Amino acid sequence: MTYISMTFYIFVLAALLLYYILPLKSRWLVLLIGSIFFYWQITGTGIAMAVILATIMVSYGAGLLLQKTRSRGVLAGSILLIILPWFCIKNGNYILEILLHRSAVDWIVPAGISFYTLQVISYLADVYMGRITAQENPLKFILYVMFFPQIVQGPIPRYGRLADQLYTGHRFEERMVVGGFYRIMWGFFLKLMIADRAAVVVNEIFDYHYQYVGCYVLVAGVLYSIELYADFAACISISKGVANLFGIRLADNFNHPYLAVSVKDFWHRWHMSLSQWLKDYIYIPLGGSRKGRVRTYINLTLTFLVSGIWHGAGLRFVVWGLMHAVYQIVGQLTKDIQRKAAKLLGLEEAPGVTLWVRRAWTFLCVMTAWIIFRAENLRAGLQMIWSMFRVQNLWIFTNDALLSLGLGWKEWIVLVISILILFVVSVRQEQGTSFSDMVFRQPVYVRWALYLTVIFGIMTYGVYGMGYDSQAFIYGGF
Repeated sequence: MTYISMTFYIFVLAALLLYYILPLKSRWLVLLIGSIFFYWQITGTGIAMAVILATIMVSYGAGLLLQKTRSRGVLAGSILLIILPWFCIKNGNYILEILLHRSAVDWIVPAGISFYTLQVISYLADVYMGRITAQENPLKFILYVMFFPQIVQGPIPRYGRLADQLYTGHRFEERMVVGGFYRIMWGFFLKLMIADRAAVVVNEIFDYHYQYVGCYVLVAGVLYSIELYADFAACISISKGVANLFGIRLADNFNHPYLAVSVKDFWHRWHMSLSQWLKDYIYIPLGGSRKGRVRTYINLTLTFLVSGIWHGAGLRFVVWGLMHAVYQIVGQLTKDIQRKAAKLLGLEEAPGVTLWVRRAWTFLCVMTAWIIFRAENLRAGLQMIWSMFRVQNLWIFTNDALLSLGLGWKEWIVLVISILILFVVSVRQEQGTSFSDMVFRQPVYVRWALYLTVIFGIMTYGVYGMGYDSQAFIYGGF
């Protein structure tokens, strides 16, 4: 059962009917039972269910104990116990194979383990700091951790922002439900029209990177950057949309990240729930920017090192994280040089041009790091980047070379048009346009005509059907 399967929406429809039939005070029980059922369906193993329930019970008990004692030892001990399953599953085989030269272990991977691990750590830290009161009802705590729209891939919720919404029954609100429907449709558009179609080319070039050099790598880097964003944003959009159907608002996770004007700005827009988590529970506890410039840069580097390790085992993830730290440090150190260069080139008199130059440069930096992130190993990633700048083969854009990467010319047209739609929507939303408000103000017959047009377009041009494997969302693997 995935977020883009028919089975999932039959399940959601059944849960909705029960939710709005039951009395308000009992509606959270529908979410609880539905969340447990959903998690059981997507894991299919008792071991995975046992792991998440063990994590929940440890964090539940530790929360109650921290409420009474405010003990740093209890906090540290409970966090170590919670991290242990994640560490073994995510890093165990890397340590066994690469460092110890032993045979790999076939780990059972509980869905969403990286996300719910951070979720319960933030809960314990907030109880310890006195920001929230520990939940005394174990069933309500299970619902908080396992709430099915966000368990697989986030956004990473904070107890203080989500819990009351889960436990308080919501009345049916047309505007909220319709808004949820919009988000679900947008998620399907991003996933089926962009992400899964771009993945065909991306997988071909990265899987056979030794055959493709120069501008092929540039194409793969650009498309992977778009694929990753479209895929992750699709899952988040569907998650938020499904939650809206129950009257619940999940936190935003993206704010048009590829319109960022610096790498620092990018991290204010990309995977915002993770960025805020790293800031609140890693960067600030280390001292943040309060202890001088050198210490600030050290704290920044350590924070991005944690981010890299969280994303996966291997040097490429560590290097990817460190690249983003270096980007930000260099950006801070060269502020004056950047201003002088802009003045020398006359860009200060053309703010619109300056804006897009900064956006393009930021995208290039982020894309280069994504190549390291996606490559099969660090060496392959570095070789690909080197060839991108070294080999001049612009001819691939003027002949049929790109048509040999898995997409025909019609599919390329659909992909390019879909990316342009995403770009235009992002720019307009950045400027303050609310498309959902525009649609909602239209007469009912106009809205339904638009709904049917979008659904028909996705069904006609989306990457699905016989032979199509409805793949898991990319970030579910992290």
